[in-house]
Amino acid sequence: MEGQIDELQQQGGMIINGGSPTSTSSTQQLGLAGGGGLSSSDPLMQATEGEKRAEEITTMVDRTINASIVLAAGTFAVTKLLTVDHDYWHGWTLFEIVRYAPLHNWNAYEEALKTNPVLAKMMISGIVYSLGDWIAQCYEGKPLFDFDRARMFRSGLVGFALHGSLSHYYYHFCEALFPFQDWWAVPVKVAFDQTAWSALWNSVYFVVLGFLRLESPVTIFSELRATFWPMLTAGWKLWPFAHLITYGVIPVEQRLLWVDCVELVWVTILSTYSNEKSEARNNNSE
Repeated sequence: MEGQIDELQQQGGMIINGGSPTSTSSTQQLGLAGGGGLSSSDPLMQATEGEKRAEEITTMVDRTINASIVLAAGTFAVTKLLTVDHDYWHGWTLFEIVRYAPLHNWNAYEEALKTNPVLAKMMISGIVYSLGDWIAQCYEGKPLFDFDRARMFRSGLVGFALHGSLSHYYYHFCEALFPFQDWWAVPVKVAFDQTAWSALWNSVYFVVLGFLRLESPVTIFSELRATFWPMLTAGWKLWPFAHLITYGVIPVEQRLLWVDCVELVWVTILSTYSNEKSEARNNNSE
């Protein structure tokens, strides 16, 4: 077919340059002869169109599923926040419900910290790491509902299973390690956090995500070596300033909530570093 198209282009050049009736007739004959190869009934063209239609359907289904997940999660969260006082609503106006919701949600959170602090912090970290990866994907240029569900689930799983629980014990360990109330204890804790703890957690996050992507240990640790220092130094642009508040103002039990709010920015950076290596490798293999 490519040879017929090239010959048609050459004959077209003859028509333009020479304008002879013979060349025009030859072009028309070739066009009729080659027309069968370019028709919509060609098997190759039909297969290509079928693949495009299947891809469009798959994309539409993925967007619908993603939009449903976002809508369901958002509706559930808003409902839980607004109905925290549903047992006491009798006679309340809408203004009173909205007015007392923030305070009573905070009281419910503090009660959860007393009854089951580790689980409460695991839930918060799981939500934050899921949202952070979603933000990272949007930042990378993906449309709002075209996010990779598996990737977001992996990040949320790491946040839930590891970050919440490890951070709970780390902040208590840090207070026991530096039990000083002087002003100089704050920068010391920040320095320890941004060296020992950050190096440990960044490595855990990167390695566990690699295993969840079913990558080989050799690939994971080679990429960790390549990204370890950039990830660590990237954190120094954000966390030292945030941790002056963490260790200087926030009580120990409330620290993870504050840190997780800042984590929405940091997880975006972490997730981008972790996934861009994987995507670059996949592109090279293709």
